[in-house]
Formats: sequence, structure tokens, C-alpha cells
Amino acid sequence: MGVEYHEEYIRNARGVQLFTCRWLPFSSPKALVFLCHGYGMECSGFMRGVGIKLADNGYAVVGIDYEGHGRSAGARCYIKRFDNIVNDCSDLFKSVCAQEEYREKTRFLYGESMGGAVALLIHKKDPSFWNGALLVAPMCKISEKVKPHPMVVSLLTKVEDVIPRWKIVPTKDVIDSAFKDPAKREEVRGNKLIYQEKPRLKTALEMLRTSMHLEESLHEVTLPFLVLHGEADIVTDPEISKALYEQASSKDKTIKLYPGMWHGLTYGEPEDNIEIVFSDIISWLDKRNGENIDIENATLVERSVCRATPTPYDVHTISSPVTINGTKPQRTRPQANYLCGWRGRRMHHHSAM
Repeated sequence: MGVEYHEEYIRNARGVQLFTCRWLPFSSPKALVFLCHGYGMECSGFMRGVGIKLADNGYAVVGIDYEGHGRSAGARCYIKRFDNIVNDCSDLFKSVCAQEEYREKTRFLYGESMGGAVALLIHKKDPSFWNGALLVAPMCKISEKVKPHPMVVSLLTKVEDVIPRWKIVPTKDVIDSAFKDPAKREEVRGNKLIYQEKPRLKTALEMLRTSMHLEESLHEVTLPFLVLHGEADIVTDPEISKALYEQASSKDKTIKLYPGMWHGLTYGEPEDNIEIVFSDIISWLDKRNGENIDIENATLVERSVCRATPTPYDVHTISSPVTINGTKPQRTRPQANYLCGWRGRRMHHHSAM
């Protein structure tokens, strides 16, 4: 199936020029999928694989670079208000849904890492509008392992409006921890549209506050969703996805855990693993695109096979609550890991999320 690619610049409610793009199948699309990229990332290059793969399977895919990200205008990776990102995405996505050729199409949100938080907050703005969400290693809760001390947050909050664009002292580049395949890791480094400098103070605090807000309101998530997470992810803790699965009020919810896989499930893994992930994503979409499913029995946990992992894993399907048995993945998790620019009890560099 052929794929068309289109680019367009729009202006948001604040007058800022934003880059948008679309991947479209040549035939009438099965449904609409709206991309929410991660912190520091962009759509036209980094999310290109997702757009092509979904469009090649019959879905119309729409992406946007957030203000200050990718090809959009604004101070690089400066998030003054997280709600601005959510509102910009919601406005664009709903305007596409309102177009005559798309009005009757099913509508799905897709979010990776910080984009998972964006997708969930878009859903919360209008809970009945969206038909489902795909959440890949989402940022929707602060792991207890990395939650900063309240005194640190209080101190930084007092100065955030004085030096909001101050760049925090960096530590190890998270790209090394997010993308398993060395060649793809270097491709990410070579993408000049991806922000790879120190995070700004206001940005880090906005991400922290957003995560804490979502953590307190996971029970308000009601739309059908598939959450996917690599069990060897040390950028966002897989326990975060398990908490979302356990606490969400959605009747139709599925969690997929991949032994041995890292944070970059759709880009940073070996090709065999990426194919496994996309197969799960497309299968989930196809089953919820105009087909009837048994909602009462839809809650599902699956621990999928990771072909690149030396230990063979079987697939287990069990019902809620989450209890997963079996061999631990080979990659060990350090005591301090990354989330929203925080590592342990100090603020550190988080260059691509």
C-alpha cells in the first residue's frame, strides 16, 4: 500500500508557527492516528518510521512538532506551560477530525515517552471524543526511585520565574540509555532537529509537575488503551506503565511488556524487535477499528517474546491485577535512573525523551 507525505506550517493561538505533517494511505484511511512525540524529539524524521508503518497499514497519521521542538518556532525545548503543548495538539487534532473526509473516522492518540503524558492530557480535556490511545513507554508517573526531594522542588520553584531558561548541569547523555542499536543511536545524535543540550529549569519543573498531576489522576483515564514498555527500560520505569494499567478506569486496557527491550521501542531496537512492537500496535488498532470486542474481558497483560534476548521467553496472557512471573531480563537497572530531567535526588540532563 502506497503512502503520501505532506507538510504544513500553522500558527497556534499564541501566534507561534508550528510544523505539522501527515502520512496518508492512497486509499481512504481505516482511521486517524495522532502522534505526540517525546521531549526534545520531532516528527518528520524521528517519528517517520511510525508514520510510514501505520499509513502503510491503512491509517492516516498526523504529527506536530511542539513549540520549541523540531521545525516549529520558539526557544529550543523551552516549555513555559505544559498546557500549551496539550492545547496546541488538541486544537490541531480536532481540526483534522472536523474535516469532511475524516468526520466519521475512528480517532486514536499515539504518545511516546513525554508524548504519552500529552496524549493522556488531551484525552482528559474531552474524555468522550477519543476512541483509544497507544502509549509507548509513557511519562505518566514519577517513579519512587527518582522522585526529587520536596525541598529541592520548593527551592527551584522559587527561582523558576527569575531564570526560567537556565540550563541544568548535565550528566550522562540519556541517548546511550534509550536506544539499544548503536547505529540507530548515532542516527539520533546526527538528527539536528533533536534537542541534545541541557534541559531548561522551567521545562524540567513543568514536566515534573505534569507527571505528578497525572500520577494523582490515573484513575480518571477512561478511554481504551494499549501501553507498551520494555522491561529493560532505564529511562522511564516499567512500573509506571503497570501503575497506569492497574489504576485506570478504562474497561478496555492492555499492557505489553517486552523482556530485554529498552526505551526506544519503535526506533532504537534491532529490526526484529521493532517488527514485534509494530505488529502488536497494528493488531490492537485493527481490532478496535469498527470491530466489536468483548469489553468486559478486554483487560489484558502480555509479556511478549524479545527475539534479541538470549533467554527464550514465552508469551503469558493473564487478567488484572498485574502479576508477572518468569525470568528477569538480562539488563540490570541502576539505582538512580532518568525521568523528566530528574535522576535520583538531583536534577540532571535528559536530552531525548
